[in-house]
Amino acid sequence: MTVTYTARVANARFGGFSQLLLLWRGSIYKLLWRELLCFLGLYMALSATYRFVLAEEQKRYFEKLVIYCDQYASLIPVSFVLGFYVTVVVHRWWDQYLCMPLPDALMCVVVGTVHGRDDRGRLYRRTLMRYAGLSAVLILRSVSTAVFKRFPTIDHVVEAGFMTREERKKFENLNSSYNKYWVPCVWFSNLAAQARREGLIRDNSALKLLLEELNVFRGKCGMLFHYDWISVPLVYTQVVTIAVYSYFLACLIGRQFLDPAQGYKDHTLDLVVPIFTLLQFFFYAGWLKVAEQLINPFGEDDDDFETNFLIDRNFQVSMLAVDEMYDDLAMLEKDLYWDATEARAPYTAATAFLLQQPSFQGSTFDIALAKEDMQFQRLDGVDGPLGEAHSDFLQRLLPVGAGMAGGGLLGRRLSLLRRKNSCVSETSTAASCACASAPEGAAPECGCGDPLLDPGLREQEPEPPACPEPSAPNPGPAADPYTTVSIPGPRAPAPPWLPSPIGEEEESLA
Repeated sequence: MTVTYTARVANARFGGFSQLLLLWRGSIYKLLWRELLCFLGLYMALSATYRFVLAEEQKRYFEKLVIYCDQYASLIPVSFVLGFYVTVVVHRWWDQYLCMPLPDALMCVVVGTVHGRDDRGRLYRRTLMRYAGLSAVLILRSVSTAVFKRFPTIDHVVEAGFMTREERKKFENLNSSYNKYWVPCVWFSNLAAQARREGLIRDNSALKLLLEELNVFRGKCGMLFHYDWISVPLVYTQVVTIAVYSYFLACLIGRQFLDPAQGYKDHTLDLVVPIFTLLQFFFYAGWLKVAEQLINPFGEDDDDFETNFLIDRNFQVSMLAVDEMYDDLAMLEKDLYWDATEARAPYTAATAFLLQQPSFQGSTFDIALAKEDMQFQRLDGVDGPLGEAHSDFLQRLLPVGAGMAGGGLLGRRLSLLRRKNSCVSETSTAASCACASAPEGAAPECGCGDPLLDPGLREQEPEPPACPEPSAPNPGPAADPYTTVSIPGPRAPAPPWLPSPIGEEEESLA
């Protein structure tokens, strides 16, 4: 059924599609030649009547009718209505093919989850896949005329081996007036649950995976049923058909060649045969024929789906996978590139030129820059350590205002950050900070205390850490027992306007 021409157009070349124009099977000529001959015959009959039968007065009236039909035929939106309709039909046609129930994924799950080399395990695996194939046969014989002709009754399905006589009794005794294509899927689920109880399916996760894959298979069968039930709305199909037919009925009269001696506009030439009108009919009527063929791909047209072939292929492949190929592995051995640092398959003489082509590295891989453009530049051209450049950059990012210029909170916090960064190590603190030796009541000279905060702000913000004191040796038991050690109390949360790096460094220094 399916007309395959993929190999003929594998490479694009001059006149690549021209060799397809002479194919007959599946061609537009095979679909349209009857309608084209009918249109041409009616046109020539009207032309002959105008030329040889009508009287002069009748010819004048016919000529007015021709001009009128030619003028108003363009008001019919054939291109818009027909183009959108064919787009919907082609999209629906491909979606129906994607819903064809293929057992490949299901059989791989069955062979990996249902274990047992004995006849019992083999029987379970083959029966599970037979149920899946039976469900596909039942739905396809419901939607495809070709499959129905192959299996017109349930007896034919039994004789073909998809169903046993006992299963047929259970199937027919099930009281339901609806399509029962889903019954084998229920049998599949019951049999899988029984295999789990017997230990052929070793855990619940494997059973869950098997039933999920079955639901995907059953969902495709259900979608085929719904596609067959819910068609493209009939009114849309009628509108498109009436638009095309009425347009070309108007063209039968409006595209007639008139007597050039009468001097009608655009009628200065008499060719008898309307070549471009025939081409227009070929395109528009052919477009409608394409939609007519694809709207139901389960018939017996040249491009309809080969459903009987799919049934044979799916049944044979599924049984091979779950029976003869179960637990069938080749001997493990080292591959050809075991010790190769860069594995690469060989090329034939016809494809050796591919070795000369470099691999794709990225769209910017070949961009060339001048040497001076590749030098890193410091911020504002400042020379010095990277930390100082970052500190200056942070200061430029902070807003400058009256509070900043007059020693505001953000400015004091930035100064505090710099001083705390300079008081990181204990040795530098002991060398540069005299907090421990400052007289009582006097402000520290190192600036590591808290002289910058106003008294009113101390209740709202945590106190900044003091300079760390140099570590002293353990005094041992002779130390003063009355020496007190100050324990820092709980710290208040940082104000919302405080930048996060400062709060983090205060916590680390504390």
